[in-house]
Amino acid sequence: MKKNPIKKYVLRYWYLYLTAMVAMICSIFLDILAPQVTKSVIDDVIVGGKLELLTKLLFALLGIGLGRAVFQYTKEFTFDITSMKIACDMRRNLFQHIETLSMRYFDQNNTGELMARVKDDVDKVWNAVGMVSMLIIEGSIHIIAVLYCMLTISPKLTLIPLAVMPIVGYIAIKMEKQLGIVYDEISEQNAELNTVAQENLAGVRTVKAFAKEDYEIEKFKKHNQKYYNLNMRQARTLAKYDPNISFLAKIQLVFIIIIGGILVMQDEISIGQLGAFAEYANNIIWPMEILGWLSNDLASALASNKKINRILAEQPEIRNQEELVIPSEQKGNLEFRKVSFSMNNTEILKDVSFKLEQGKTIGIMGMTGSGKTSIVNLIERFYDVSEGTILLNGIDIRKLPLETIRQSMAVVMQDVFLFSDTIRENVRLGQRATMPEETVREAVRSASAQGFIERMSNQYETVIGERGVGLSGGQKQRISIARALAKKAPILILDDSTSALDMETEYEIQQKLADLKDTTKVIIAHRISAVKYADEIIILEHGQVVERGTHQSLMEKKGFYYSTYEAQYGDYRKALKVVGN
Repeated sequence: MKKNPIKKYVLRYWYLYLTAMVAMICSIFLDILAPQVTKSVIDDVIVGGKLELLTKLLFALLGIGLGRAVFQYTKEFTFDITSMKIACDMRRNLFQHIETLSMRYFDQNNTGELMARVKDDVDKVWNAVGMVSMLIIEGSIHIIAVLYCMLTISPKLTLIPLAVMPIVGYIAIKMEKQLGIVYDEISEQNAELNTVAQENLAGVRTVKAFAKEDYEIEKFKKHNQKYYNLNMRQARTLAKYDPNISFLAKIQLVFIIIIGGILVMQDEISIGQLGAFAEYANNIIWPMEILGWLSNDLASALASNKKINRILAEQPEIRNQEELVIPSEQKGNLEFRKVSFSMNNTEILKDVSFKLEQGKTIGIMGMTGSGKTSIVNLIERFYDVSEGTILLNGIDIRKLPLETIRQSMAVVMQDVFLFSDTIRENVRLGQRATMPEETVREAVRSASAQGFIERMSNQYETVIGERGVGLSGGQKQRISIARALAKKAPILILDDSTSALDMETEYEIQQKLADLKDTTKVIIAHRISAVKYADEIIILEHGQVVERGTHQSLMEKKGFYYSTYEAQYGDYRKALKVVGN
């Protein structure tokens, strides 16, 4: 199982941690020194009457205060910088790992949960390697140093904090166990809450179209109430244990003053020593008081780290083989050889075969759920075939580098996705440095998108909203087609990419596609008009090829293809006959 290597991150920035530790030790030393100055003020100046020492002692206290401020600032700033660097590295590495995972993983896990891991859980680990770890280390060193100083003043009085500390530790450990359970549940519920919010914001048009705002609000309220209840459970746990820790810390001061006063009267310690001891006792309180909070945050970070580890333990199902074939050039020859594909024990494709030479076009039709989009997923190697072979330029695609496969293809997905960026950058899709401006404009013209883009106020610099908000379905499809054409890949795959276009625009695009003589085209569609001029058309039904041929031969068979044609154009042909008569 791959673990989140926190130790590796810490060791990477050891020099920063060392700087912070040196500053911390200097600050603690000054903290320990301050009560000794107080002791001297009481015993030597107030009781002993040595007023000539007062100025020096006051300057000493001032110097201690200034020095402590400098070292505290250095310590906290360095810890913050280091923990931010670690969080940045961890978030980047986690995101890179998620990007390597196969499509099946994303089919089984929701976006809100992954967002919670990348953001919220990394933030909690960030807190643990920063402020929390700093206070734990500082508190531990501080307690040891203070106890040593207390022992040198009065072993008898030191028994009081020694008696209180195990009780505080027991309460803190008990609280940590209960908080660890509730934090795990809070984290899971937070992911669910993010998912519900993300789905509703992304699908706000659907919600409004069905007038389901009240239903979705109630659904969100239920998740929000559960999240509230879990946080209240956390608050009740803290309220149950934390006051006990504070009470024990305060009551020890009372006993120290009472018993210390008796020891002063018995001349076992001086008034100055009692003052110094009381100051040390007061200094030992803060690590005890924040122990519950630190254990709280540490438990939360450990729970978050486990969730991050679960993602890091996932291995991509689709990956490069150890021995790869590196082709000398990219061509567009594609072949399906007796391909079958199953997912979740459901057979999606069975014994599908076709051969497509470079520059040729294949049309794929079929009813919804017949397996058309699965063919695209297999060509792109988002999934591997269950049986059979897919060949790219005569080579099994499982033997090719994934990068080579996907560079050889440009895909227009059925579900168009546009980024919240300019139209130009959506067409370039990360190729700002390598794609010439003329390529962008040529692709836009070929996709018949030039007209509506140039009517916009900022034209190609127009920033479109998330997922293409502000554009019509047809406009989004045309930008998506332009993006695929601009890639100039040997194989062009169009998955129902003209469904939102009018017949005239679709015809214009088809004419441009016909001019791409060296580009192999896979056209998946419901419209006859989209596949009519393909070199071969295959009809899928329940994942099997039930018909294949050219438009003319399939019309002559009068099977599924002919029925589809009649359903789409039958009334139009009848109308033409009526007009002709």
